[in-house]
Amino acid sequence: MERPSRQRQREQASEQESDEQVVCPECDSENIITDADQGELVCDDCGLVLDERQIDRGPEWRAFNHSERQSKSRVGAPITETMHDRGLTTTIDWKDKDAYGRSLSSEKRSQMHRLRKWQERIRTKDAGERNLQFALSEIDRMASALGVPRSVREVASVIYRRALNEDLIRGRSIEGVATSALYAACRQEGIPRSLDEVAEVSRVPQKEIGRTYRYISQELGLELKPVDPKQFVPRFASALNLSEEVQAKATEIIDVSAEQGLLSGKSPTGFAAAAIYAASLLCNEKKTQREVADVAQVTEVTIRNRYQEQIEAMGFR
Repeated sequence: MERPSRQRQREQASEQESDEQVVCPECDSENIITDADQGELVCDDCGLVLDERQIDRGPEWRAFNHSERQSKSRVGAPITETMHDRGLTTTIDWKDKDAYGRSLSSEKRSQMHRLRKWQERIRTKDAGERNLQFALSEIDRMASALGVPRSVREVASVIYRRALNEDLIRGRSIEGVATSALYAACRQEGIPRSLDEVAEVSRVPQKEIGRTYRYISQELGLELKPVDPKQFVPRFASALNLSEEVQAKATEIIDVSAEQGLLSGKSPTGFAAAAIYAASLLCNEKKTQREVADVAQVTEVTIRNRYQEQIEAMGFR
């Protein structure tokens, strides 16, 4: 039985200090692992200890939660793509206090204010960096409004940087490309956010976002799969206070309808909303079409049309 990963870290022999492939002298096996807890190099097949008392390259302190790890760490923040300088520049704290926590004098406060002002000015050396800083701040603002995780922000920042390097922004607004990059990142990471929801937190029209998104995804070769309506079911059902039984029934309706080819060319949000409406009726947790439409941001006509198709696909009349 293999020990947990936090106690025993598997490392290939190629990750050792020497570039040579380590081979077990007992059974000629190349399946060599490193036991970080014991500081040993062990053959995973026969159990022979090839090396012991290795140097522990980890920290000398122990931490049991994230806050302890942050307080004991003596290095800076990790590199991030969400900042134009990748977080490598110096920042001056906004608190007017010294290293001992004492308040600064008025003269020192004025000096620190000037230092902060010039620090912000020299962080961007040209117009290109200022535009990148503005675009990444827009991505961060919209991502916060949409409630998406940080991984989506990182992916969106990488997509925007790629578009900038490929000179795809020329002739297009910075906000439009930033919004399109965020929408593409949501699609890549499997975070269900419709184009209407993204356009609601953006400062550009929905038509421009869709046009720019299609152009960027084609030029950058982004492999984006069609949106699965089942991804919207938990969020919509939670907003409507529906039970897990309704969610399971709505997922079943979507699966049956998709098998019959009814999903092709349909809006995923409208399809998910209609499935939730049908499931709420079947499970005696009735919601009106208006309530479901408001949550899904679609029209009642869309729900009625998809609802009729799904009911026929399920064999109900």
